[in-house]
Amino acid sequence: MSAEDQIRGVIASNPVVLFMKGTPDEPKCGFSARAVGALRSVQQNFAYVDVLSAPRIREGLPRVSQFPTFPQLFIRGELVGGSDIIAEMVQDGSLARLLAVDSTASGELPTGEGT
Repeated sequence: MSAEDQIRGVIASNPVVLFMKGTPDEPKCGFSARAVGALRSVQQNFAYVDVLSAPRIREGLPRVSQFPTFPQLFIRGELVGGSDIIAEMVQDGSLARLLAVDSTASGELPTGEGT
C-alpha cells in the first residue's frame, strides 16, 4: 500500500485525526502542542499520527492534503488546517460547532512505521 493510500485510509476511518509531531502527551513541537491544547480545550477526542515516527506519512501527507506544514487536522475527511487556524477556530467558536457531531476516536493510529 502506498503512503498516500495509507493516509487516505486513516483520514477516512477517523472522524477527527491530527497528524502531528510527537504524541498528545509529548508533543515534539510547539505547533503540535498548540493544536492538541485547542482540541482538548473543546473536550474533543481525536486520533493522531506521530509523523516523526512515520517518515513515509510525513513525506506523503503534504501531497495528499496540499498543505505543507504540520500539524494537520482533519475532521470528517476534510482538512481543517494547522495550529494557527485551529486556534482561531477555538477563539471564534467555530471549532466547537464543527465538532458538534459526536466523535469517539482516541489514540494513536498504526502507521506501519515505527509505531
